[in-house]
Amino acid sequence: MSARPERRLHLRLYVHPGRAHSSAAIDNIESICGDRLGGDVELEVIDVFADPQAAERDRVLATPTLIRVRPEPSRRIVGDLGDRELVARVLDLGPGIESSTGEMS
Repeated sequence: MSARPERRLHLRLYVHPGRAHSSAAIDNIESICGDRLGGDVELEVIDVFADPQAAERDRVLATPTLIRVRPEPSRRIVGDLGDRELVARVLDLGPGIESSTGEMS
């Protein structure tokens, strides 16, 4: 019997603690995941100072950086993730995600 590939969305967010953009990115991706995916997502938030090896492994050069680990192919976006439509496109979440202005795309 062959194993099925994991279909659940797995995201990894690299942040620099205490920085406004990193705090905003955490809030924004948690909101997007809750609104669009009902929370059915594995989200890792990684402090680049606490785990520099992970940042090096994923070749993270700037924070905040969001990486879609699964499903493949991997995708990444850098910034505070405030443009919900762009985040949805990059992560391939499909249409209908609410923008940060409260309008539906």
